[in-house]
Amino acid sequence: MGLTPIEGFAAITQVAPRAEASLKPGRLRSALITMLETLRLSLDALRAHKLRSFLTLLGVILAVTTLVAVMSVVAGLNFYVADRIANLGANVYVLNRMGIITSEDAWVKAQKRPLVTREELDSLRTGMHTASHIAALLGNNSDVRHGNDLLENVNVLGVTPNYSEVRSLNIAAGRFLTETDQEHRSPVCFIGADLVKKFFSSVDPIGKTIRAGTHSYEVVGVAAVIGSALGQSQDNFVFIPLETYRKEWGTQRDSLVLFIQAQNAEMMSASEDEARMLLRAWRHISWDAPDNFGIIGSDSIMGLWQSLTGNLFMVAVGLTAVFLVVGGIVIMNIMLASVTERTREIGLRRSLGARKKHIVLQFVTESAVLAATGGLMGIVLAYAVVAVARALTSIPMRTPISAVILSLGVSTGVGLFFGIYPAMRAARLDPIEALRADG
Repeated sequence: MGLTPIEGFAAITQVAPRAEASLKPGRLRSALITMLETLRLSLDALRAHKLRSFLTLLGVILAVTTLVAVMSVVAGLNFYVADRIANLGANVYVLNRMGIITSEDAWVKAQKRPLVTREELDSLRTGMHTASHIAALLGNNSDVRHGNDLLENVNVLGVTPNYSEVRSLNIAAGRFLTETDQEHRSPVCFIGADLVKKFFSSVDPIGKTIRAGTHSYEVVGVAAVIGSALGQSQDNFVFIPLETYRKEWGTQRDSLVLFIQAQNAEMMSASEDEARMLLRAWRHISWDAPDNFGIIGSDSIMGLWQSLTGNLFMVAVGLTAVFLVVGGIVIMNIMLASVTERTREIGLRRSLGARKKHIVLQFVTESAVLAATGGLMGIVLAYAVVAVARALTSIPMRTPISAVILSLGVSTGVGLFFGIYPAMRAARLDPIEALRADG
């Protein structure tokens, strides 16, 4: 006749004194069998109460789903922003009027800053020794037409001829704007792929005329497809010579945006310092006064972005902690109820030779397995949420393996922690009194 699970557990937890003293491999094998049997009994207990186990796990499932989903969003956005910063151009930083604004007070103060002028552009070009190129840009939005076709809200940008080099623009057809176009304020343009798709899907756009606002421009070049950024197309633009823009679109409130390319990556910091020093000297800013312009490098952009996503992550950690505590308390209460229900079983095992540590091990393992199961379910649910969000939105998401490992580890740890008290309570039961219990 075979042993019941309880009798089998009792049998494998007893080791003969001689064997214990003389055979260490036998002790290790016994401990391994004990662990496997404990795990099997824990899984059997969970399968016996499927609905109760699932309801118990809701807090852990929500916690893990929240943590993994947010870590996926943060990781995806960090990668995306880093990639976009790289697309700013090799060794490129931006000098403009506003810089990075992080508060309403800073915005109000920045409104009083002087404009970045053409004279300052010329001064920087003459005075800087660490920059290989300095490109300038002015911009506006306008509807663009060709024949009866209309494309709304197009970026009409006046740029210097070296803008394509600084920003590493790829040309699909024709040419970029030239110094001759700039000097003569020529009515020519270089257009993005969206305009080609809208107006010239079946014809060569080179030499054709488009109308932006009240002005007409001849297409001399077409950019290669760039793609989208967070759902916003990056191919919806018309580049015209900067001087043409200033003549036809310019206002007294125009402030140049300068793209400064350092000679190499090692000179980025020195180049930023040189640009800052020259512009402060040009504007006669005293040594103890702050800059009245902004310099935006890749480090400052990434630093700002990581601080924002860091705040998002901390909110997610807070929500996760709340869900885990709630889930842990529920697990503890369910395990206490399980101890009460299985009092007679505990007494029988104790009478067959199981020690207190074996009782503790079983109930702690059962609690940990319960929480780990919730963690796995939360991870699966998080992957589903990420897949749906990726399909329905333009938010880039990447689920790092660290998120999976962290979530599974934390959920298991919660089960271990909140399972200690019920396990100790079960171990302290008097075997004789436990055998007398009903059930």
